Amino acid sequence: MRHNFKVIEKKWQKKWEDAKVFEAQDFSDKKKFYGLVEFPYPSGAGMHVGHIKAYSSVEVVSRKRRMEGYNVLFPIGFDAFGLPTENYAIKTGTHPRQITDQNIARFTEQLKRVGFSFDWSRVIDTTDEKFYKWTQWIFLKMFEKGLVFRDTALVNYCPSCKVVLSNEDSQGGKCDICHSEVVQKSKTVWYLKITEYADKLLQGLKDVDYPANVKQQQENWIGKSTGAFVNFDVDGTDEKLQIYTTRPDTLFGVTFMVIAPEHPLIDKYADKITNMDAIKAYRTECQKKTEFERTQLVKDKTGVKIEGLMGINPMNGKKIPIFIADYVMMGYGTGAIMAVPAHDQRDYDFAKAFGIDIIQVIKGGDISKEAYTGDGEMINSEFLNGFTNKKDSIARMVEEIKKMGVGEAGVQFKMKDWAFNRQRYWGEPIPLVHCPSCGVVAVPYEELPLELPDVKNFEPGEDGESPLAKIDSYVNCKCPKCGGDAKRETDTMPQWAGSSWYFLRYIDPNNDKAFADRKKIDYWMPVDWYNGGMEHVTRHMIYSRFWHRFLYDLGEVNTPEPYAKRTIQGLILGPDGDKMSKSKGNVIDPLDIVEDYGADTLRTYVLFMGDYAAAAPWSDSSVKGCKRFLERVAGMTDMVSDDPSTDALEVSFHKAIKKVSSDIEETKFNTAIATLMALTNTVYSAGKLSKEQLEIFIKLLCPFAPHLTEEIWESLGHEDFLSVSAWPQYEEEKTVDATIEIGVQVNGKVRGTVLVAKDEDKDAVLARAKEIVADKLTGNIVKEIYVPGKIVNIVCK
Repeated sequence: MRHNFKVIEKKWQKKWEDAKVFEAQDFSDKKKFYGLVEFPYPSGAGMHVGHIKAYSSVEVVSRKRRMEGYNVLFPIGFDAFGLPTENYAIKTGTHPRQITDQNIARFTEQLKRVGFSFDWSRVIDTTDEKFYKWTQWIFLKMFEKGLVFRDTALVNYCPSCKVVLSNEDSQGGKCDICHSEVVQKSKTVWYLKITEYADKLLQGLKDVDYPANVKQQQENWIGKSTGAFVNFDVDGTDEKLQIYTTRPDTLFGVTFMVIAPEHPLIDKYADKITNMDAIKAYRTECQKKTEFERTQLVKDKTGVKIEGLMGINPMNGKKIPIFIADYVMMGYGTGAIMAVPAHDQRDYDFAKAFGIDIIQVIKGGDISKEAYTGDGEMINSEFLNGFTNKKDSIARMVEEIKKMGVGEAGVQFKMKDWAFNRQRYWGEPIPLVHCPSCGVVAVPYEELPLELPDVKNFEPGEDGESPLAKIDSYVNCKCPKCGGDAKRETDTMPQWAGSSWYFLRYIDPNNDKAFADRKKIDYWMPVDWYNGGMEHVTRHMIYSRFWHRFLYDLGEVNTPEPYAKRTIQGLILGPDGDKMSKSKGNVIDPLDIVEDYGADTLRTYVLFMGDYAAAAPWSDSSVKGCKRFLERVAGMTDMVSDDPSTDALEVSFHKAIKKVSSDIEETKFNTAIATLMALTNTVYSAGKLSKEQLEIFIKLLCPFAPHLTEEIWESLGHEDFLSVSAWPQYEEEKTVDATIEIGVQVNGKVRGTVLVAKDEDKDAVLARAKEIVADKLTGNIVKEIYVPGKIVNIVCK
């Protein structure tokens, strides 16, 4: 059978769509399966091969599940708010809505051409008012529960573009857009109090099936540590500088303190500080550095001693100098740290640079050369001297500081509260109103969605304000509480907002009374299998787990965790082995492959190219190899015979069913395809196969190459769809070869091989084995061992 892939692909895509084969049924009696992929950002560049690989895993599993009799929800949508679209809108003068609609249409066409079995009746778009009404609703619920607050923070600001930039958009202290120098600017920021959920997010990781490295990354991002909060008096004032430390047992070794250059203590006691000019000059330099540059470990140690203020070590009453240094940030911890230079390398380098005392309190190492960061016996620490167990010495110190009233045990998280606003147009409006009488007031739920006004100018405002701040008709409003004149919040939400709950909207995408019907949530949740990239396992996954856990605590959803299982895909590298990029000219357009070789070839190749979770380079010759494989599969239709097939071929088929079935579940797609390639070779060697065997083969291949296999299924006389036919079952006893070759050992060393039948009598096997190694049998045989189907061992003396 010869096939024209361009004809059959269009044919089957239309048939599937017309028959609604892939539409999920709410409340079916079948067992449910909810498969999810990270929905795409619909850029103007369209899909790349990375999208194909990312979606192919759950695509294959979803197709297998339908054939196993499951009711499958496998949806798709578009995460369409964000800066790329807005920047393009500013550049071209086109409205972001128009750009987004065009990009979504293009992505949809591309996804359909590859033959993904998405339920297109449930498509969502985060920029649709009907969707973001519920993003705003969840935000207001958080506001109601005290999880939304405002604070001032240092942000990366480009004076040229007049816009606040993320750390990623301002690396090296330069604006990504115009390459001007970025400055640090103090700005009012809306935060979500995600730190309140830190423990729940850590706890939840025990109840999910995530790869170990994914769990590890999330644990590191949250960064829970146990230690103590300790108060250091500031000499001659009533002030106390609170620090957090994981090693309170080293308090006797504290010889200086460091506070953030922006610390309010400095301005409060400016009249006491005798070197304010030097302090101000250092602050100005700090403003030019991004957060990343300030906190990275490998750099020169800079700082300024505050002349006129001294700290007091609470353990021994000694006065210690206070410095400002750029590596201490107000947004991290308390904005102040204690420094133990003998046992921390950064503190050591700083102390050496500024001529500060270094007092060793843990025995070990040579502190004349470097800090000693290991464990050992406590010294120079009064009541702790002689302690050798770190846990015991920390517990004893915490007991002491509590008794003295200078501190207490505490927990801190590396994860910061989530800065949740952007000064841009293309995002969800934050549904809050600023009233001079009532303060910050929520927009009433019945007035949601608060829609984005239609504007022609998307340029950011002066001083980093949102473009919305320039629209008087939007800004000026009445307070929902008192009815007086008020002003709307003009910042918008970050792109992470819509992706924090989108998986719930797929369940009930057209509901205008709730984000989803509770009965449908109870039926479909949790997501059974979620696939995506490693780059999203921290922020996106942690943010979405936080939102879901919040909704669970509200009683709005049925599971504390949204995703039962998570898998990851590796990058597809360019043919040169480098990461694909337009500048390198090594980008592969998936639609070019579909055009030249067919969607089935593309689908098969991206899963055959290597370990699914690992990076692998693109290979044109391997693409052609997959095309040849599919042509050989098509040729098998001419080999169907009424003659009974051999036992050996039947064993090969049962082995393949077992292997392909388990490999799909373990995301070993490359070896599943390799098994089918090997089975094709076996069939061609046999020269024939039965109709039933061909049907088994195309069922196993269907999740990978659905168009060709549907065409073969139809040619075999079937009127139903292969995509919903029954997945093949194997019989364990038929996965064992009728005859196998096993080793024959003499005194533990292999001296030959013997062909044995799987049920052959032990004595017959031993007799033939002894004939084969007769010339090696020296001396008397004292023992004859036969492990059925494994080995023969003859022991001589």
